[in-house]
Amino acid sequence: MPIEEQKNSEEYSESSIQVLKGLEAVRMRPSMYIGDVGSRGLHHLVYEAVDNSIDEALGGYCKNIEVCINEDGSISIIDDGRGIPTGIMQEEGKSALEVVLTVLHAGGKFDKSNYKVSGGLHGVGISCVNALSESLTAEVRRDGKIYRMRFSRGVALGPIEEAGATDLCGTVITFKPDAQIFTQTTEFSYDILASRLRELAFLNKGISLSIIDKRSTKDDDDGAAEGGVPAHRSDVFFSQDGLKEFVDYLDASREKLIEKPIYLETEKNGVPVEIALQYNSGFSENVHSYVNNINTIEGGTHLSGFRRGLTTTLKNFAEKSGMLAKLKLEIDPADFREGLTAVISVKVAEPQFEGQTKTKLGNNEVTAAVSQAVSAALENYLEENPRDAKLIVDKVVLAATARHAARKAREIVQRKTVLSGAGLPGKLSDCSDRDPARCEIYLVEGDSAGGTAKQGRDKTFQAILPLRGKILNVEKAMEHKIFDSEEIKNIFTALGVTIGTEEDSKALNIAKLRYHKIIIMTDADVDGSHIATLIMTFFFRYMVDLIKNGYLYIATPPLYLVKKGKQEQYCWTEDQRQVAIEEIGRGKDASVHVQRYKGLGEMNAVQLWDTTMNPAYRTLRRVSIESAAEADRIFSMLMGDDVAPRRSFIEAHAKYARIDA
Repeated sequence: MPIEEQKNSEEYSESSIQVLKGLEAVRMRPSMYIGDVGSRGLHHLVYEAVDNSIDEALGGYCKNIEVCINEDGSISIIDDGRGIPTGIMQEEGKSALEVVLTVLHAGGKFDKSNYKVSGGLHGVGISCVNALSESLTAEVRRDGKIYRMRFSRGVALGPIEEAGATDLCGTVITFKPDAQIFTQTTEFSYDILASRLRELAFLNKGISLSIIDKRSTKDDDDGAAEGGVPAHRSDVFFSQDGLKEFVDYLDASREKLIEKPIYLETEKNGVPVEIALQYNSGFSENVHSYVNNINTIEGGTHLSGFRRGLTTTLKNFAEKSGMLAKLKLEIDPADFREGLTAVISVKVAEPQFEGQTKTKLGNNEVTAAVSQAVSAALENYLEENPRDAKLIVDKVVLAATARHAARKAREIVQRKTVLSGAGLPGKLSDCSDRDPARCEIYLVEGDSAGGTAKQGRDKTFQAILPLRGKILNVEKAMEHKIFDSEEIKNIFTALGVTIGTEEDSKALNIAKLRYHKIIIMTDADVDGSHIATLIMTFFFRYMVDLIKNGYLYIATPPLYLVKKGKQEQYCWTEDQRQVAIEEIGRGKDASVHVQRYKGLGEMNAVQLWDTTMNPAYRTLRRVSIESAAEADRIFSMLMGDDVAPRRSFIEAHAKYARIDA
């Protein structure tokens, strides 16, 4: 291209400046507002709408909130609050309802006379929902009338209209996500939504939250209720005791050290603080923190205050009582949190979050408020319950003893990592590329499957680490036993990560992570699923930062090969198998051969590459944490000692499982 022509084509002038009007910015960059456009972002739309109803409840104006997944895939959020105002705003020349739904940073939460605390302080929530919806209908029940307004992709389809009279009050928001934005899926998960509503019920005692799924399923068709009406899934969540019930729920499958959770509800320095904590016989710390009902998964000043108050108070009590006199080891702050399950909830009028996703609280004044509240409540509890106090201190001493044993095992792991130059595990078949962003490692079940994977992989960017049998169940093992495990040491060494710092003995350092895709690849049978769950439990308990950063995946090998002559088709589901039989066999089952893959070893290297390892055709499922509290509970239940909750969980979910004959 001539130089003059190139300059003209790249000219930067006033005509290059683009002004995005209304909600165009949200549609152009949706991830800036809702995190992503996958499943998590999809469900975040519902959370934004529900949070508005919760804010009404926090103000004392709402008692019942319902989420309804409708037959057409849309979703309705119904509350009995005051209803969004519908009068005309003089400055805007539009109804308040239209402004709230179409203008960013518009809402009643900036004026503290309306809402003392709220989750959606940025004023972008419900307008973002509107912008990213194919259709949205807002129905307001207020002043004895029903008002209705319809939108499409953030644009009003007409003026607000009266739609009748009513004795009720509240707001109904019904929307259908835009498939142009959510290209992966627009289907809501009942379980994900139910988990969030359950969490909100615990965090807001006395408020009823319900969910119903009206979508038609095969189970509905096969097992319709009497009269031919499908038996839809539904749940109602209500908590009278709030966080005390939350902790009991999380610890249901763990052995408790003290009979009832330690509970406090107070206000310090103008900050309402509610905390419940419980000690169990386990070895992990499970602390979940919330600000104005928002799960702050990265913690923040309220979590720092909790840890400071807990550690200082317990240490002072133990030293004064002489319980640590015989202990020759140094006590670490982490020792006071081993086997601890706690939920921290604070309400802050002007919270300072890091970004719109609100995952870390930054208000410095909250640290002292929470620390003082914890210290005061815990001092009283320990003095009034000497038996429980001794059990807790004994637990701390046991943790300190185990930590010193684990330090030696962990130091061996550290010395054997790539950082120390001691080399990689002998079983690891590494890749030639050294850019972590391009590299991936397969954690493969057994040497046989590992050998096939090595033959079928692309050596440039794919590494293979075979694991021998089932790795240690870290949910039931002490820390020094975990770091003694050869398979776990190999995982640490192969990945290049280290664990333990001067500040936090359990902190994970991923600065030298060698692969940005860690893929669990196991057989498609019961044993394979168990092994995958054991590996995920290990990552959740000891490498959760890798999950949070989106580095952990699960491979999905096919279940079937449908073949007739030279025609063949791989199938991952039973429905795909049926379709393949019809297409290849033209409806004649007898002429079609169906092979059921029960293990990776039944495929040759070419087949494994074509179906499971080739980036062009494979399907990887990213492991993510929608709710840290719910993930903690499920891992504890599935991998712990208590059989009864595990049996109940399996029975409740049996209809979603396929058992081989």
